[in-house]
Amino acid sequence: MVIVGGEVIFNTAHLPESWKLETYLAHGGYAALRKVLTEKIPAETIIAEVKKSALRGRGGAGFPTGLKWSFMPRHYQGEKYLVCNSDEGEPGTFKDRDILMYNPHALIEGMAIAAWTMGVHRGYNYIHGEIWHAYERMEAALEEARAAGFLGQDILGSGFDFDLFNHHGYGAYICGEETALLESIEGKKGQPRFKPPFPASFGLYGKPTTINNTETFSSIPYIIREGGQKFLELGKPNNGGTKIFSVSGHVERPGNYEVPMGTPFSKLLEMAGGIRGGRTFKACIPGGSSTPVVPAEIMMDCTMDYDSIAKAGSALGAGSVIIMDDSVCMVRALERLSYFYYEESCGQCTPCREGTGWLYRVIHRIEHGQGRTEDLALLDDVAHNISGRTICALGDAAAAPVQAMLKHYRREFEHHIEHGQCMV
Repeated sequence: MVIVGGEVIFNTAHLPESWKLETYLAHGGYAALRKVLTEKIPAETIIAEVKKSALRGRGGAGFPTGLKWSFMPRHYQGEKYLVCNSDEGEPGTFKDRDILMYNPHALIEGMAIAAWTMGVHRGYNYIHGEIWHAYERMEAALEEARAAGFLGQDILGSGFDFDLFNHHGYGAYICGEETALLESIEGKKGQPRFKPPFPASFGLYGKPTTINNTETFSSIPYIIREGGQKFLELGKPNNGGTKIFSVSGHVERPGNYEVPMGTPFSKLLEMAGGIRGGRTFKACIPGGSSTPVVPAEIMMDCTMDYDSIAKAGSALGAGSVIIMDDSVCMVRALERLSYFYYEESCGQCTPCREGTGWLYRVIHRIEHGQGRTEDLALLDDVAHNISGRTICALGDAAAAPVQAMLKHYRREFEHHIEHGQCMV
């Protein structure tokens, strides 16, 4: 669903079999790829257009897409790779699977354009192993695209070759980290690599590789078809285009909402039907479980873009908006989050392997009435010693929720320790 100015302008739910090639073609699908290949648009022109659009990575980090594409050595003599990160394992995130299920050809077209731009002939789409139905839907879409000449040898008679393959994981959260994802594709244990070298110079099978998120690649056809400036104007400076927000938790209508970047949070909450049961809005985790919690009074003044959420002390992440009402015990919520990171740590780095266990066990005993006064200082200390001391960002992702919860809701933790029960 795309919403601009409060008006629904496109809703795939109303399209019969929106995932089919014929439906995609009827709505302008593959026109951008045809334009690029027919006009032989130079890579420099495409990258400039993507930079102008201010499209930033939709997987969480928000890195400028055009800049990332420029890192790929265009004239490298040898194999290069293009990889899509569809390993959507962050709690609260469920947008990419809808793209795979209901608009897979947008992803295929976006990756084909990217491949032309960077001189790549082989790509992989790494799909989270727990959404097998999305993997099957993507497999069917690839077959349609190959049969119609949009993938494979001599695409649309242009002389350009590019083929794309789906690769499914087995549900490991760590494989959402781009270098762990590459290791998994290579058939190895999914553990992050030391960086540098970065994937642009040493990626899949040791070759130059560009990795983008599902939603990022799927935004490319619009940018090429309509122009980077028009995409930019849909959002705001430094935050171009629209963005899909996965809204879950205590709202009346949880789901995916695609709105312009910079849309007021209050408007997004209204679209999701407001707080469930008429209760009071307490807090929001704005970008998925790894991003710091934001109290309601601060969140209501935010707009949904990277810069505004950062000023509020959190991060937009993948746009995974988890809403909590006044019935939520923050100690219990943090216990659940900490257990997730404890279970999902790959164990490669000692601060993360040991620290996530410490965090979970201490929070668990506070929640179950066995907390000690010194536990809050211990949590602060352990979180501090994890942050910035691991190969990948999972350590920071485990520490950030703890630090934010203690910052904003310390009284609830103190009450648990003093009385052995929740405040709410």
